[in-house]
Amino acid sequence: MQDVQTPPLRTLGDFLLGSARFALPDLRNPERVNHRIINNLLYYQTNYLVSALGFLLVPGVFRLFQLVLETAVVVVLFVGFVWAAESHARLRRFRRNHPSFCLLTILLASYIILSLLGSVSIFLFGIVFPVLLVVIHASLRLRNLKNKMENKLESIGLKRTPMGLMLEALGQEQEAGS
Repeated sequence: MQDVQTPPLRTLGDFLLGSARFALPDLRNPERVNHRIINNLLYYQTNYLVSALGFLLVPGVFRLFQLVLETAVVVVLFVGFVWAAESHARLRRFRRNHPSFCLLTILLASYIILSLLGSVSIFLFGIVFPVLLVVIHASLRLRNLKNKMENKLESIGLKRTPMGLMLEALGQEQEAGS
């Protein structure tokens, strides 16, 4: 964990405006779509974190306890899923082959638990909405040369990042940078 580095915040021009280029992914080639999403998650991870924290501040100001509770539920389910996948080979293979389904399953299980606790609205706005925006941006944003170089450094292990560790926990480490 000592060698984990947070990448720099990318400029707004690179992230959304100016030089940013967007295009619909070719849904007939799921490997390529997955590759684009993973590489954009790695390259723009600091921007995604800042954006998600911005969305978390709005409900967090009004209902801090519910937000902390909901975040704890999601983290516990995520860690439990990773632990279970590391313990069982079939689940580990499934996690590697279907990462989107696994993420949706974790979010759905969180939704069910939180609906029993009566605090779904904060969960939807504070957690699900930012995740949805990140996935949409990562799937639509075309990569540039700097993005490709940074991802290559991440894939050969010269640079470890928080998103790289999370993708590794979801079984997607072999996809990054390839």
